[in-house]
Amino acid sequence: MNVLVLLFVAIFLFLIAARYYAGYIAKKIGEDPNNPTPAVKINDGRDYVPAKNYIVFAHHFSAIAGAGPILGPTMALLYGYVPAWLWIVFGGIFFGAVHDFTALFVSVREGGRSMAEVARRTLGKTGFNLFIGFTIVMIVLVTSSFLNATSISLTSLWPLAKIGVKEGETFLKTVVVDGVVMGRIGGIASMSVIVITFFSPVLGWLLYKKRMKTVFAYLIALAIGAISIVLGIHFPVTLSPRTWMIIISIYVLIAAGVPVWVILQPRDFINVQILYGGIILLVLSVLNIGFHGLKVTIPAFNLKEGIQYLGLVWPMMFCTIACGAISGFHGLVAGGTTCKQLPSEKDARRIGYNAMLLESVLAICVVLAVGAALSFSDYKSIVWPTDPAVKSNPILGFSLAAGHLFNLGLGIPVALGTIFGILLVEGFVVTTLDAAVRLNRYLFEELWSIVFKNPPRFLKNYWVNSGIAVLLMWILAYSNAFNVLWPIFGTANQLLAALTLFAVSAWLLLRKKKNWFTLLPGVFMLLTTIASLLILFKSYLEKNNFILIVADLLLLGLAIGVIILFIRTFSGKNRAPEEATV
Repeated sequence: MNVLVLLFVAIFLFLIAARYYAGYIAKKIGEDPNNPTPAVKINDGRDYVPAKNYIVFAHHFSAIAGAGPILGPTMALLYGYVPAWLWIVFGGIFFGAVHDFTALFVSVREGGRSMAEVARRTLGKTGFNLFIGFTIVMIVLVTSSFLNATSISLTSLWPLAKIGVKEGETFLKTVVVDGVVMGRIGGIASMSVIVITFFSPVLGWLLYKKRMKTVFAYLIALAIGAISIVLGIHFPVTLSPRTWMIIISIYVLIAAGVPVWVILQPRDFINVQILYGGIILLVLSVLNIGFHGLKVTIPAFNLKEGIQYLGLVWPMMFCTIACGAISGFHGLVAGGTTCKQLPSEKDARRIGYNAMLLESVLAICVVLAVGAALSFSDYKSIVWPTDPAVKSNPILGFSLAAGHLFNLGLGIPVALGTIFGILLVEGFVVTTLDAAVRLNRYLFEELWSIVFKNPPRFLKNYWVNSGIAVLLMWILAYSNAFNVLWPIFGTANQLLAALTLFAVSAWLLLRKKKNWFTLLPGVFMLLTTIASLLILFKSYLEKNNFILIVADLLLLGLAIGVIILFIRTFSGKNRAPEEATV
């Protein structure tokens, strides 16, 4: 099928949903533009600051969109492009966008409180504890998945013949492996990541201490990105995956503790330019090649192999494509920072619903890029290798597809386009790692206050809690391949989404408002994730993977807790809701 048909139909459905379905939900939950938001009421100049909606949209989208909508669809394409396309489109409309919009709206109505606090107020202390538990497990799994994927991709090699060049005709440094001349693609990205990381504090100092004008900051960010690639071409860094795991773990431990303006914020500022640029290049390339008749070449359905490697389409595909269709992590962002910046309640719909749809557009572009620009045999050899000695490398799979797509659509050399594809993913993976470890430190501190009446002093120490988060991340990444970790991360993420939808549904129930549009997706995601955990448990048991057996059992226990909470909450709970105070 022509790639334009798949792209245009998806965008058309997204536009219809944004106009009508989002409007219907806004009416049912009681959207009121005249109701002052926490940002307007408090406006403390630090956390609660009303901003223009396009600025808040940029913050929210850059926070929720990163490697997830790229890696998940790339993995799930093994089932064929039709199942992946259907779940991204309809999951995005009826599940993910509803989840993000309603979570953001409720957090705003509750005075800028997090979804964990909303769960405490609507589902009680048990709901709050479950939220903390789910979030800790999910973040450990996502950080270990990203650490594994990053360490493999930063060492990526690919035959020059498959890039379409000969030795001496490309800027890539080469190495011969088993008689095949390979280009050092990962080494360039490695140097680029190092340069961006070291220059981030300089940009942070100029932005936040010297109050540099934004236009100059943009120019410097673009210059840093360009210089990092040039240096990578001339001085590619070659280290083993295990070494990269150690280096990145140490970096994350340090970065999670320094002030956010030193590394976290300036890295985001540089990386979001790459993300926006990547989406623009993907869309332009798809449009151009689509008008020239390019079709998706991978199978429409490939259920046999998909089931062999991943498991049954339901539930496994619905958890593999996590962030592209629905993600519990988005609720953390909505209730963390975004809800404190909205100037009007009507912006909850514009930002919460529409940002998720834009992320789904990104996921659709990934499906089309990999499906049309990469041969199915190359896709399987990279993402689903049969040789146990070869590690799954979905970042390389997407990056090569992007390189070929940029070449076909815009004439960009395949090697250069591939490098940009890796950077598109890598920058956000590393940024996600240091932000997630920082968040997990806070969550572990909260966990100890739940477990102990008076937590020991050492459990309140930054280095202890950050160290626990990093150690768990490293152990899981070191002992498991990426394609083993990703399904259980996706499952944990979707469980968190189910709990968020239940918390929102309870909030609406207490106010005697319709909640079927949040409750039904919540029930579906709960059933899906429980089925996924049972399938994964069986596979872990067969392989004696005791670490993931423990993680699976922990998630199953939390899921059972959600079921008990669900029955107790929605079987006659009729107390009056607590009023939010801001």
